[in-house]
Order: sequence, then C-alpha cells, then structure tokens
Amino acid sequence: MNKLRNKSIPPWTWSFVAAVAVLVLTFMVSGRGGTETLTLAFTIAPYLVLVGLGQMLVMSSGPGNIDVSVAKVFSLGGLLSIAVGEVTGSWILGLGAAVGVGLAMSSISIIAILYVRIPPIVATLATSLIASAISLTLAKGFQGSADPVLKGFLSWAPFGIPAFAIVVLLFTMVVSMGLKYTTWGAQILAFGQARRAAEYAGVSANRVLAFVYLTSGVLAALAGALRASFSAPNVELGNDYLLDSIAVVVIGGTLMSGGRAVPAGVWGGALFFILLDGLLNLVGWSYAGQNVLKGFLVLAVLFLASGAPILKRSGSPVGKGAGNDMHTAGPDPDG
Repeated sequence: MNKLRNKSIPPWTWSFVAAVAVLVLTFMVSGRGGTETLTLAFTIAPYLVLVGLGQMLVMSSGPGNIDVSVAKVFSLGGLLSIAVGEVTGSWILGLGAAVGVGLAMSSISIIAILYVRIPPIVATLATSLIASAISLTLAKGFQGSADPVLKGFLSWAPFGIPAFAIVVLLFTMVVSMGLKYTTWGAQILAFGQARRAAEYAGVSANRVLAFVYLTSGVLAALAGALRASFSAPNVELGNDYLLDSIAVVVIGGTLMSGGRAVPAGVWGGALFFILLDGLLNLVGWSYAGQNVLKGFLVLAVLFLASGAPILKRSGSPVGKGAGNDMHTAGPDPDG
C-alpha cells in the first residue's frame, strides 16, 4: 500500500486524459468515426505546440517570466514570410525571414528585460505593440500566396496522419531530451527552481533569459509563417495564440513558478483545447457559454495537473499532521 501511495502520476497525464474525454464526447455527439476528427486535431495542433514549447521554456525559467508578444510575433512572421517568399520565389527564404524577425522582436524584449530592467510582462507587451505596428504596415495593400510545395506538405496526411505533426512531434522529443540530458537544460530548470542558488553555482542569468526568450520569439514567428502558408496571412492570425499558449503549457504540467518543464504536456494541452473548440462548435454553444465551460474544464485539469491528493494524502487529514508525514514533507523530485 505504501508503494502505491508513493507512486507519482506524470504531470502530463491529465492533459491527455482530458483530451481523450473530449474526443469521446465528440464521437458521441457527432455519431461519426473518429479518424476525421483526429486528423483535423493533429493538423491544427502542431502550430499551437510550437508556440507553446517556446512559452514553456520562458515560464520554466522562473516566476514572472512570460512572453505576451507571441501572438503578434506569430502574425508578423506569417505576413513577412509570405511577402518575402512572393518576392524571392523561395519559401525557404520566406521561413528564414520569419526566423529573423522572431530573433529581432525577442531581442527587443531581452534588451528591455536585462538592461533596462523592465518586468518581462511589460517588456514583451511593448514588443507586441511594435510587432503589431509592423504587421499593420505590411498588411496595407498586401497581396501574396503561399508556396504550393510548402502548402502541400502542411496539408499532407498519409494514412490520416499529418506529416507536419510528425515533424513537430520529433522536435518536441528533441526539446525534451535537451532539457533532460544537456547542460543547458539543467541550467534553465535550476535557474527556474532557485535563481540565486543557480547564480552562485555559476549559471548566467543573462544567458538563460536570452536563450529562452530568443527561442520563444523564433518558434512563434516560425509557427506563424507555417500557419500562414497552411491557411492565409492575416494581422489577426495569431490573436488566439497568446492565452492558448499559456493555458496549454500550464495544463500540460509545467509549473508557472518555474523549475519544471513538460514538453509532452504541451501536446496534451493543445489537443485538449482544439478538440474542445470543435466539440463546442458542434453542439452550437454561444461564445459566452463556450468560455464558461472552457473555464471550468481548464480549472478541473489544472487541479489534477497540480497534484490532486488522490493517493499521497489518503491517509492524512488535510491541514493536520501533513508536515510529519515523511512521504509528503520532502520536496517533489519532479520539481
């Protein structure tokens, strides 16, 4: 019994459980097979996952770190990528331009955070306004279309499995292994857990923060470029990706206080949100009703993902004697 109580549930579990529950409800409501629904979910999810992975790295670097510029950088990356690809005739140069503008925008945030000492949420908000202004300028009289080769790849789903989803899944595995097995990954998580102690151990705060914000900016712009190639560029293309990117990261098990990053959970959170949107649209709920239901479901998943006392505290009364329990008094090894 003690062994059962000491077993910890992986933090990404509940996001996938929620996604499966919504998928089952969708099947019940629609009365159709699930292949089409899953294909659609895995077609849309990779763009949110890319943005979420960048947001995950930022949030895991400690409390207060967040990137609220991702939505506008996403839109700007899409517009610039299509524009450059149209002029040069190369979608590769278009994606390169998106990566470049992602680096440029995130560099503004880094300078404001590290050297002007502006809080991250304010610094990235300022970057968001700059990116929005550039996007609006580019959008005036904008005419351009995605390269058919890139658009064809993003739409390609052999055996019902989107090829792009496989690419992003492999990238997610690389990020996960990097966090677990590399010095950089250890430094980011150590910095997020205890900044002062990490600095005493030789971890450079400037290098860690520069890395996570640059990565977030690049992934947001690249995801925007790919999404614009899949659908169409628009100044409002990334509007839904700010709150969604934060929600999928937290739902997936990453701690907002920093020190624990869960790349697999970003996938679970993204699928949960996309399937939930589809279900609510299917049943014809109003926009206000959808937000209310989403709020309750997200709170439920967050409760479970944050360590709901199912097994660990079954033998201890809440609020009394917990500090004397040798199984719960120590720090959580998962962060």
